[in-house]
Amino acid sequence: MNSVHGAGRAVLIAAALIAAVYGMARVDLVLRARSAYLEGEKWTEWSRRPELKKAHFDAELAAREGELSRELAKGKLDRAAYDRKAGLARFERDQAVAESSLKYAYVWYQTAAELFSPPENRWSVLARAKMTETRALWKKELEAQKIPYQDYMLE
Repeated sequence: MNSVHGAGRAVLIAAALIAAVYGMARVDLVLRARSAYLEGEKWTEWSRRPELKKAHFDAELAAREGELSRELAKGKLDRAAYDRKAGLARFERDQAVAESSLKYAYVWYQTAAELFSPPENRWSVLARAKMTETRALWKKELEAQKIPYQDYMLE
């Protein structure tokens, strides 16, 4: 009788462990979907308020230039290397500012909706709805800029 009781206990423990792993995986997916959805929201806001996007990337550039200046002052970089790296950092900032915010918003919503579900969750449902809206805005942006595209290119 003791071995039957021990086997039943082992089955219960195994079931509890399986349920815990499933629960943790579900929570992880929901949190990742939320994070991706919120990134999409940030990029959507930047499409409406490009000055916020520029301020963000200007701050990143200032931080990078500060690091490079410290390396130059410590003698870890010579002036030519500093100029090259600072020029590259400015170029990367300019590219990031010029890039379509709607494109990035769409990709983040798509990530939340498709990569982090199933299981279906609040964030993936919201993201799926925002994908449709954002894709339409992105198409209008491309058309306004006279950039040719095919629908499959936006996936």
